[in-house]
Amino acid sequence: MSTAAEHPRHRLDDLIHQPVRFSIMAALAGAESLDVKDLRDAIQVSDSVLSTQLAVLEKAGYVKIRKGFAGKMPRTSASVTAAGRKAWDGHLQTLRDIAGG
Repeated sequence: MSTAAEHPRHRLDDLIHQPVRFSIMAALAGAESLDVKDLRDAIQVSDSVLSTQLAVLEKAGYVKIRKGFAGKMPRTSASVTAAGRKAWDGHLQTLRDIAGG
């Protein structure tokens, strides 16, 4: 007796699938690095929402947060890690598999 193939939705990454985190990953995937303020404005969320969701992605190893200074002004930026890139690419492929299948 053969079993049906598992539906692709089971391969979705729950960390990325949440709408704000999806938006963060999408924005970061298109850039080497983004200033957190630019990221916040691009995805239209509050500082607290962005901070909370970036912390989840950083803990998972998907995003790297860098703190530094531009002159005397503190500056925080975010970028996708290699693991985050792999997870993002896999998540997008799974969405394509669902939409196409």
